[in-house]
Amino acid sequence: MRFTKKRSKKAGLPPGTLVHIGDKESGDARITIIDYDEAHFEEKIVNTIEECMVFRDKPTVTWIDVDRIGRVEIVERLGECYGLHPLVLEDILSTDQRPKMEDYGDYTYIVSKMLYYNDKNHQIEVEQISLILGRNFVISFQEGKEGDVFDVIRERLRKAKGRIRRMGADFLNYALLDAIVDHYFIILERLGERVEALEEDLVKHPTAKTLHEIHNLKREMIFLRKAVWPLREVIGGLQRGESPLIQETTRVYLRDVYDHIIQVMDTIETLRDMVSGMLDIYLSSVSNRLNAVMKVLTIIATVFMPLTFIAGIYGMNFKYMPELEWSWGYPVILIGMGFIAVSMLLYFKKRRWL
Repeated sequence: MRFTKKRSKKAGLPPGTLVHIGDKESGDARITIIDYDEAHFEEKIVNTIEECMVFRDKPTVTWIDVDRIGRVEIVERLGECYGLHPLVLEDILSTDQRPKMEDYGDYTYIVSKMLYYNDKNHQIEVEQISLILGRNFVISFQEGKEGDVFDVIRERLRKAKGRIRRMGADFLNYALLDAIVDHYFIILERLGERVEALEEDLVKHPTAKTLHEIHNLKREMIFLRKAVWPLREVIGGLQRGESPLIQETTRVYLRDVYDHIIQVMDTIETLRDMVSGMLDIYLSSVSNRLNAVMKVLTIIATVFMPLTFIAGIYGMNFKYMPELEWSWGYPVILIGMGFIAVSMLLYFKKRRWL
């Protein structure tokens, strides 16, 4: 997981220069068009930008989904077709943008982050989603990761479920943002399961692997907060703004998305606190185990200290030591040393040092 992407190839270039920043996905760009109203629905995959121009002036709602934006000319031609500002095209191709919303009058540019959970390496992966909301169209730009979270929206459009076919482009834009935010809850559920499993390991038998997992979770929480927190400002701006592109009936639904973002942020903060507490518990556990080991070693050293003293006295090579000639000297000394050791252990136990 990378927190930043390399921007060195854009250093020194003038504003508006179109350079793709991000992972190069294999394959050509795939452009899908869905054109609809309450009584009409059309879905097709096109091969050229010229085929998109047919839908530009239609009174119906048009959703143009561009997957794999590695080819700069595709984004550039589509921008020319719909009159997008060069700085917007530059931000679309720079896939490390912070979630934001910019109002250009005739259209609104929105950046958000779509998150996935990789079951193979148990890490969170991110994909930048750029949305262009016009009066009768929505254009979405995806980096080209495997799949997306918009299948449920496509299915609702195909089967005319709910009110989406009766509403305008602003409602479609809301539905796409809502699908992205709802998927955050799935990511948080998976992270919550990891945190619970890690808590059990931490209580039973913490190891160096446990510490490594805690650090990974802390990094992912920081990454999540960075991806999700700015989206609250985006949804709030759409909800409170005065753009004529967003109808008052849609603002009610945007408030619901805003509430979901708040819930996501609260859950992220809770998990962050739990992971931070787990790190403290791990360090305390390791310290307690070390203290227990030092306690045992200290007791052993303390018990053997007087025994070593006695053995040291009788290990001196003086010629005139009366006890050396005594036939019962050896067993008496051993019994005395054993008595001292047992007495000390009983004393330690009485003081609850053992």
